[in-house]
Amino acid sequence: MTRRILVTGGAIIEDQYRRILMQRRSDYGDWGLPGGAMEAGESIEETMLREVKEETGLDIRRYQLECVYTGERMNYTYPDGNEVVFVMFLFRVEADLDGKLAADGKTLLHRDEQNESLQLVFRSLEDIDMNEINLAQKTVFHDLIEGGIGLLRK
Repeated sequence: MTRRILVTGGAIIEDQYRRILMQRRSDYGDWGLPGGAMEAGESIEETMLREVKEETGLDIRRYQLECVYTGERMNYTYPDGNEVVFVMFLFRVEADLDGKLAADGKTLLHRDEQNESLQLVFRSLEDIDMNEINLAQKTVFHDLIEGGIGLLRK
């Protein structure tokens, strides 16, 4: 089976308590950051903005490129057997959260039309269980927890 390159745009969205928005995806049932694959003709910023809107319903106030993940650590095999190598662009994002949270103050109220998001919850880094993180994003979360994010990650 041939591996293909998949360019993705994702978002690190923090709330006022510096908790990160986690998405439990319907396709795998595991957790990660909102984001997805680039479509033909899009810029990477347009990809991230579209994916965040589709998956979370949030409007972005500001964003800045945080890091790009490439290299051997970004090899991934989907449950259906398709093999890819991700080139993952992650943006630090400020989103409008006014009136978007449930009474618990951490659950994002959104039902996406394509049902990609089973849950959207803000979590502190110390409360993240690495066993629940999508394999494609474990590297990102290790770096976030260890404070090791820089522009280019291999």
